[in-house]
Amino acid sequence: MSAPLLSLRQLRVTFPIGGGLLSKPQMLHAVNGVNLDLREGETLGVVGESGCGKSTLARAILGLVPAAAGSIALLGHELTKQTEDQWRERRRDMQVVFQDPLAALNPRMSVGEIIAEPLGVHFPDMPKAERQEKVRAMMKLVGLLPNQINRYPHEFSGGQCQRIGIARALILDPKIVICDEPVSALDVSIQAQIVNLLIRLKRELGLSLIFIAHDLAVVRHISDRVMVMYLGKVVEVAAAEELYAKPRHPYTRALMAAIPVPDPDHKRGREDGLVKGELPSPLNPPSGCSFRTRCPLADGLCASKEPGLRSVDNGAAHAACHYVGEAR
Repeated sequence: MSAPLLSLRQLRVTFPIGGGLLSKPQMLHAVNGVNLDLREGETLGVVGESGCGKSTLARAILGLVPAAAGSIALLGHELTKQTEDQWRERRRDMQVVFQDPLAALNPRMSVGEIIAEPLGVHFPDMPKAERQEKVRAMMKLVGLLPNQINRYPHEFSGGQCQRIGIARALILDPKIVICDEPVSALDVSIQAQIVNLLIRLKRELGLSLIFIAHDLAVVRHISDRVMVMYLGKVVEVAAAEELYAKPRHPYTRALMAAIPVPDPDHKRGREDGLVKGELPSPLNPPSGCSFRTRCPLADGLCASKEPGLRSVDNGAAHAACHYVGEAR
């Protein structure tokens, strides 16, 4: 098996909260010991509730927030020890598509200027004619008309603005694209178009994707593997079809139960499987298993000992639960 393009080991991201002259700030552990491997041509879906650390994980990979501990290796290069100039070189290989398509675009810049901006940063000596040619080719690739190159973001729909954002992310020919909830702000019909576009671009350009989302149905459609996060930690990882066919962790099963189904009778039958209660504060997480305060299986062992991520069913999945695979 080939070496991963991107490898994370025990990655931690913390933020100081509060504090003053006579008191120390509390440390919020937004990402708490995450391991991740992303291979060439793979799409890894990342799911979980708001506040579980998905977007912070993405920002840490991109170097937008500092890692408090752990390692991030891209193509064998350790990123947490890079200088700013070295980071600039590596950023050609990693790009991002943001959640809000319109807010991610500068309203004072034309579409052509927005898409060409990364070329100006990384290849300042590129002739203007060559830059324009690349931009027009990229617009065509993502489903935009090249003759729209001088128009401004407010003249486009939300779906078209997201296509502009995708074009900007791809103009440097990156190896990895991180999609941070790229369809959550779009209508359902437009969501399908953008997801299908990403699937086509991944196949045609040989991309690797990290696809962050709340919608588990969308994640299933686009992902090769799925990683489930809860309170900054990974609680389950498996191939997409394996995870949806047989979720092992109680939290994963609860997320599956929350997927909308257009059948009222079927929905009523699933209500017992939904997550109960509120997400605990990451400033004061539960002892032992972080999910135990909402878990129907929790007992004294769960309160006293944190479960590690372990292999189940001969490596078909990895789950962090003391009772994974047991009928209780």
